[in-house]
Amino acid sequence: MATYTEPALLADQIDRYRVEGYLHVRGVFDATTVAELADAAQDLSERSDLIDIANLRCRWQHDAASGECLFDCFDPVIDLSPICRRVAEDERLLGLLRGLYDDEPCLLKDKLIFKRPGAGGYGLHQDYIAWREFPRSFTTVMVAIDPADAENGATEVFAGCHGQGYMSAHDGEYHELSPDALPAARSEMPNLQPGDVLIFGGFTPHRSGSNRSPRWRRQLYLSYNAASDGGPQRAAHYRLFHDWLRERYARHGLVETCFR
Repeated sequence: MATYTEPALLADQIDRYRVEGYLHVRGVFDATTVAELADAAQDLSERSDLIDIANLRCRWQHDAASGECLFDCFDPVIDLSPICRRVAEDERLLGLLRGLYDDEPCLLKDKLIFKRPGAGGYGLHQDYIAWREFPRSFTTVMVAIDPADAENGATEVFAGCHGQGYMSAHDGEYHELSPDALPAARSEMPNLQPGDVLIFGGFTPHRSGSNRSPRWRRQLYLSYNAASDGGPQRAAHYRLFHDWLRERYARHGLVETCFR
């Protein structure tokens, strides 16, 4: 586990990331920044003008007990929140990523997951999707706004398993992995405090459980690619992603969609 001191990583931290496929860095963001993120998250959670099943920006999750469909995420989010944009462009993050990439990081994707009490978790998966345009250097930085632990559905990673590469069919679809395919001994669940970050690559298998607590588990997810792996491509990614979503939604009868 690393402790943040400056916008750079030491050689042993970089080596650890390359071996384990993830890195937990404590205290990257100060209390003032976290408070701004928390205020923004609260405001965004009340945006009834945006929270709509037809809005391609919105993601949904089932209540683990009742099965009720719950609003769970804005994706993207930096155009809605100045503080989320500032954090995405903050040297405290970009410096860490430069150390891992040995290259300039380019923001590819940004989302704010709320994970309110009762919200279900996400199955075991890898973030990489086998699209021709999808960068193999895809790396996610999770910024903790609230404490994250097993009770409220913290992220569980399978250390070292990224070395197996992409473990699903190369068909451009989202796939969950069977837990039987991964060694249980490699399962690790970093407990995050507000201001901590968890960095993991697109091939690192991970999952999260339901939020069984009365507490929210809000996290800002910022995903990047190396400049040498396609350069800036966030706008192009979201065009492709929205086309992919429209096709998937249409399979389930939702054909009138929008983005706002």
